[in-house]
Amino acid sequence: MLNNFKAVFILLALVLFSTKINAQIKPGQFLDGIAAVIGDEIVLESDIEEQANYAQQQGTKVADKCEFLSSIVNNKIVIYEAKRDTVIENRSAQIKDMALQKYNQILSQFPDEKTMLGMYKFRTGYEMRNAIEKIDSDQYYGQQKYARITDKTDVTPNEVTDFFNQFKFQLPQVKDEVVLGKISIFPKLTEAHKQELIDKLNKIKKDIEAGESFETQARIYSEDEGSASNGGLYKAINKGQMVKPFEAAALNLQDGELSDPVESEFGFHLIQLIKRTGNKYDARHILLKATPTKEEIAATKKQLEDIRQQILDKKITFKDAAYKYSDDKSTKFNAGVMQSQDGGDKIEKLHLDPTISYQIAGLNKDDITEPFEETVNRKQAVSIVSVNDIIDAHTLDLNTDYERVKDYALNKKKGEIVDKWVKSKIPNIFISIDDKYNDCKIKDALTKKK
Repeated sequence: MLNNFKAVFILLALVLFSTKINAQIKPGQFLDGIAAVIGDEIVLESDIEEQANYAQQQGTKVADKCEFLSSIVNNKIVIYEAKRDTVIENRSAQIKDMALQKYNQILSQFPDEKTMLGMYKFRTGYEMRNAIEKIDSDQYYGQQKYARITDKTDVTPNEVTDFFNQFKFQLPQVKDEVVLGKISIFPKLTEAHKQELIDKLNKIKKDIEAGESFETQARIYSEDEGSASNGGLYKAINKGQMVKPFEAAALNLQDGELSDPVESEFGFHLIQLIKRTGNKYDARHILLKATPTKEEIAATKKQLEDIRQQILDKKITFKDAAYKYSDDKSTKFNAGVMQSQDGGDKIEKLHLDPTISYQIAGLNKDDITEPFEETVNRKQAVSIVSVNDIIDAHTLDLNTDYERVKDYALNKKKGEIVDKWVKSKIPNIFISIDDKYNDCKIKDALTKKK
């Protein structure tokens, strides 16, 4: 446990919920040495370096890397045991499929595979896909086991009070925050615009039926960043993975057959079923996105201006308007309220999307922005945002920040439970630490057998 209380929670977030750090592959981080081996799990030197750098960015003093080694090793013990836990669903196949999709999405941002591999310092595509798969696998199994270990953990009001009294001078200060509501509408395409996209796909279909390669046509015309560079191919698609119109059309085809243009929330698809095996199938598609015209965007802005005025005139509440009109499911069913990364309704201003930050600048509580354009779920949208509350930076107080303090207390208690659980597993797991960490006290503790 670090002396700096803030570091405790940074480490907890890093060790148990590593999404912020490892959700995406970053250039030049994987061709490095092995710092430790835990069962059949490994810790790379870059893992330790990355977490130390992140802690420094958060204002934590990093004297040495021993604490980070300890935390990462503990995390690997959780992952190792999770993969042996028969209660936890084995999602190896799904994780592998998702890794391929992520790989293709990254590849679509580069002119060719060689350039991408050079940027990320991988020798082969196979090596990079394995790295993505390993990251996602660790995240899934670590979170699942952590949840099982701490399943029924809770804190009483007395424990929260005791925690606050003990750590109140070490708790991080609350930064400037806001509580925001949002209504987003995706501009609707006119029938003439839809027909234009359908006609284009029908022309492509005829060219394919006349002998053109579907793969080549997908590379030329498809606007799906995740598959265009791969000839429109998605392999081992699980039933329920794709949007319903896509899946319904694909599974009604015979192997090699082409669909008619299919409309989904993303646009219009031309689909070719490659093969079906049990509950999985391979398919290619060409996507023409439903990119709205200036006139379609203007019509949506007019619609939102009317909705905004109804809210200001108190003819409808923001909550009811969000449920009735919003196309963004993340806010539609949440009274229109935007959520922070941790699932709460208070969002640090520093973490706001730049577009929204700009739109609310200078507004007061209960103000509503004018309609503005933004991207929501990779689709062009028009939105309005209400400022439900403004919380100035302040020191945590038990009276006004009880739920936040409770979360800190609960996380600390969960961390202690996991730490105790990990220590009970150490004697039965093979652990090897590189000699360069001989000065770390944790090495003796981890490799000591009962």
